[in-house]
Amino acid sequence: MNTTSRARPQLALLLAALLALAGCSLLGGPANLSVTPAQKDLPYASGAGTQKLDLYLPQGSGPFPVIINIHGGGFKLGDKSMVGAAIGQAFLDAGYAIASIDYRLSGEATFPAAVLDAKAAVRFLRANAAKYNLDPNKIVAFGQSAGGNIAAMLGTSGDIAAFDDAKLGSAGVSSRVQAVVDWFGPIDFGQMDAQAKAQGCSSSDQTHNTASSFESLYLGATVPSAPDLVKQANPITYISADDPPFLIQKGDQDCTVPIENTKMLADALKAAGNDVQYDLLAGVGHGDSGSTLVFEGSANIQRVLTFLKEKLAAAPA
Repeated sequence: MNTTSRARPQLALLLAALLALAGCSLLGGPANLSVTPAQKDLPYASGAGTQKLDLYLPQGSGPFPVIINIHGGGFKLGDKSMVGAAIGQAFLDAGYAIASIDYRLSGEATFPAAVLDAKAAVRFLRANAAKYNLDPNKIVAFGQSAGGNIAAMLGTSGDIAAFDDAKLGSAGVSSRVQAVVDWFGPIDFGQMDAQAKAQGCSSSDQTHNTASSFESLYLGATVPSAPDLVKQANPITYISADDPPFLIQKGDQDCTVPIENTKMLADALKAAGNDVQYDLLAGVGHGDSGSTLVFEGSANIQRVLTFLKEKLAAAPA
């Protein structure tokens, strides 16, 4: 029996309990998409059993642009079932396919495994675009929280060969994406505690440097002891002039990932002359909580759809 796949439901239950205690969602919404995927547990790599995706297809003739959904959970928890109900349905209604991926979590493999997996998923989808009626020239990375970091890494590391592991399959196929939507992703792990303190967040939000933090577990070393790894896991490290357009959104009450830690990516992209839009959403923390929807509210969903329509229309064929 595959112990990794057996553990996933247990992790999902643990994540749900943690989110209930925290009063917020790392996903970005209180409910998950209930649509049955056209392809479930589709392997996108030849490595661990973890490396699978669920592919949801919209109505229509295609080929469909693709949203790669990268779930949150502190690089330690969660799974590909975490597709927000409201935004997921909006994507499908707007004619987008959704490829929601599992990736190796920190208990299975440390950085850069999750990034290697996400890049492998992009290559697989592009290599098999005709088979699944997808548009290989319109692929979007969409991540929430830890998934936002990975999505941003996809956006800035398109020209970094070190993150394309040929052993995972689809060697030689581009892993570039044409747009990035980053919801409240952490960027520079080394600055999170200081930024949380400066923001006035509680002491419980100033523990990213500890050995048990999500970031330390992801790196396989305590954050203060591993500056090189912190730099390598920071999307800002790889910014270049040909990066795709970014939409970065953040709640103005977020202390789980300090406001400045997410904003610094927008600032760095702008300073390098890249196409970036940054939204600070009022009255919300680290994702939506309860029945109040801001990230997945109708106005913000339309904001995301408008961004994607404009940017993908301009993407080179």
